[in-house]
Amino acid sequence: MNEVLALDDLKTWDAWRASIAELIATFCFVFIGVGAVVSSGIFLGSDGVVTTGQMIVIAVAHGFAIAIMVAATGRISGAHLNPAVTFSAVLTRKIGAAKGGMYVIAQLLGATLAALLVKAVIPDAMEGGLGTHALGTGISAGAGVAIEMVLTFILVFVIFATAVDSRGPSIIAPIAIGMAVLVDILVGLPLTGASMNPARTLGPALAAGQLADNWVFWVGPLGGGAIAALTYEYVFLRERGQKQ
Repeated sequence: MNEVLALDDLKTWDAWRASIAELIATFCFVFIGVGAVVSSGIFLGSDGVVTTGQMIVIAVAHGFAIAIMVAATGRISGAHLNPAVTFSAVLTRKIGAAKGGMYVIAQLLGATLAALLVKAVIPDAMEGGLGTHALGTGISAGAGVAIEMVLTFILVFVIFATAVDSRGPSIIAPIAIGMAVLVDILVGLPLTGASMNPARTLGPALAAGQLADNWVFWVGPLGGGAIAALTYEYVFLRERGQKQ
């Protein structure tokens, strides 16, 4: 049990340093992502309706922000920036549960601080709802969960294939992960907002006071990430008795 929980992580500077990196990286990612939603809405004058141009701006900003922060913090913390990724890493025993808990707290704190800063410094930030995620017109909660599961499955599968698997092309992992986020947003933005990340959803939701259907953006990403991680772990990483 202690091996799984790895409670000693709570006492090590490396774990705290990695958690600080997660806080900073998630803060930067959410600030850029939420800032892009708000600023593009102000500049393009979308009046609350996301235009094609705004959707492209939002997708590119999120994809590039993830790529940049993964490249910057990958060697320090593994650059999770996402409770769904951390949950997947804990399930496959890439990190202990205690360290995973530290990561998630850091991610949620970083996301919330970033959203609060956008709210404080950008004029009319609330007009864009601080980039909060919500179910699209006609999308039920069940459908939202399914969509978020698929989108997050794609993201986590790419992460395991490029960054976790030692045989993968790790040198291009930041680009591949960023592109996965970008294309997922192009598909999912009108449907659920394409969260894939409970921290990215909860931080702005708390700052904006818009918590409706927030559970969808936990269940979907955590479920999709878990399925992707377990699939890659047991089908591909251990296909020849290999254990990483």
